[in-house]
Amino acid sequence: MNEFTILTTLALVHFVGLLSPGPDFALVVQNTSRYGRQIGLFIALGLSFGILLHSVFSLLGISYLIQQHPLLFLLLQILGGSYLLYLGWGALKASWKNRNVGKTQSVSEQPQLSSKRRAFSQGLATSILNPKALVFFVSLMSSLVPATMSLTGKGVALIILWSLALFWFSFLAWALSTPKMQRKVNTMTVYVDSLCGLLLTIIGVTILWQSFSTFSNIA
Repeated sequence: MNEFTILTTLALVHFVGLLSPGPDFALVVQNTSRYGRQIGLFIALGLSFGILLHSVFSLLGISYLIQQHPLLFLLLQILGGSYLLYLGWGALKASWKNRNVGKTQSVSEQPQLSSKRRAFSQGLATSILNPKALVFFVSLMSSLVPATMSLTGKGVALIILWSLALFWFSFLAWALSTPKMQRKVNTMTVYVDSLCGLLLTIIGVTILWQSFSTFSNIA
């Protein structure tokens, strides 16, 4: 395949991967519905830079080395699973608190993401600490980007992966924060928190379960 075909295929596969619901999707939906557009956009920016780092590490072979080193990969699984579980538990607690209060708290009463910097950091950490993302990008790069590809082609590949992620997550944040959608979302914040918290918790528990299974095999 020529480089144009490789890059087109890479973009399509990556975009399909972005469309599948996961911790990134849940994070954008929950925090945009709760804190508004700016926080959602900075979450999206953090997630996209996390994906850029995954892509760079995969091209350099760092991610492959981590995946092939059982203890390093186990550590990443434990950190990632624990962090997602923490986010999920936080969302479930917020949902339970709001259900008991009977109304949604205002943004000023919720300090979890009080700044754009914290929003960016949470998006970046969620992406970087997701072991499934590491495996996905190792597989994607190793199967679609040949070692003989030019530096220009690899640079374009990185730009494509980053820009598609930024576009998709920013679009989600924008769509969920339009005035009409925000009015609807405000009446369903408790349910959004519950669903996103449940999704993050399930993914976190699954990753931790897999890590403990891996540890048992190593031991």
